[in-house]
Amino acid sequence: MSRPAELADLGACRRVVVKVGSSLLVEAGAPRSAWLASLAQELAALRAQGPELIVVSSGAIALGAAKLGLAKGGRASLADAQAAASVGQIALAGLWAEKLGQHGLTAAQMLLTLEDLEDRRRYLNASATLARLLEAGAVPVVNENDSVATEEIRFGDNDRLAARVAQAAGADMVLLLSDVDGLYDRDPREDGAQLVERIEGITPEVLAMASGASSSGMGSGGMTSKLQAAQIAERAGIALAIINGTHEAPIATALSANRGTLFLPQRSDGARKAWLGGRLAPMGTLRVDEGCANALRGGASLLAAGIVGISGAFRRGDLVKIVTMRGEELAQGLAEYEAHEIQAIAGKRAEDQANRLGYAPRAAVVHRDHMVLL
Repeated sequence: MSRPAELADLGACRRVVVKVGSSLLVEAGAPRSAWLASLAQELAALRAQGPELIVVSSGAIALGAAKLGLAKGGRASLADAQAAASVGQIALAGLWAEKLGQHGLTAAQMLLTLEDLEDRRRYLNASATLARLLEAGAVPVVNENDSVATEEIRFGDNDRLAARVAQAAGADMVLLLSDVDGLYDRDPREDGAQLVERIEGITPEVLAMASGASSSGMGSGGMTSKLQAAQIAERAGIALAIINGTHEAPIATALSANRGTLFLPQRSDGARKAWLGGRLAPMGTLRVDEGCANALRGGASLLAAGIVGISGAFRRGDLVKIVTMRGEELAQGLAEYEAHEIQAIAGKRAEDQANRLGYAPRAAVVHRDHMVLL
């Protein structure tokens, strides 16, 4: 597996995920056919160099809303978005099948929900499907299944979906086609804004550079969601790049100018821990004291004695977030107890927990084997 160190290394990757946003694919409710044709030609050329390809494509809601005549691009209500997606997915799949087919590539539609990648068994099933499609020579075209997704349980943007799909597929790189050149050190509309070309680890300072708004107003993701995607990718040993997709032949344009932002992977967690670190829907939060936080950073399991606060209604085996006294996200993992049981033993040493629980306590509240640092 080749880990790219520069944008130009894209062709040397074994497997690449390319994410395309709504504003690039759809204009005034109609597909940008000429632009998509140029992108499909680029993808075919990239595939000929060796990398297997997965496309994560937005655009279903925008296309469906135009066909149904729905207000606000189909986003006036959840019911409108679901209806628009149901109609638009047919059109979107047809577009990709046509454009890729002109270059001898077979498109395969794959619709995922958040739960498909949060639940371990369903995640492994999605991973196996992606692997078989790639083995058969197809190009999976993935989108969130917005026809059934709800406001509470959804990705909400395809940037994070692309990173999670890259994890499931064992990809080397994620390429996010955006409406800007990459991450700027401030709002790119401000005088003196500078493009940040290379980032080795997302820090609070990097996060502060992001603007949550998408300049197009059509999609649901902005720069903040792209940085969240980069965090998921960097923990799984996957590089992620943001490039400007508004040009004709956007990939070649970015590579020839070496213009974009490349986020380098910071570690390579094992498959299970990468899945844990990429999960997006914790059921609760555990707040820990400073001594406990330091122990966790050193590789320890989370013990009840270090817990100072609990929120959420979760059961044993549910995902919980672990935060410091200041609210900084530290780790996440699978709880060994239900919320009310942790409430009873929080701050207590092992010898005092049995009386509270009515049975011998487990080794940890969150075991290190089922926990990942963020």
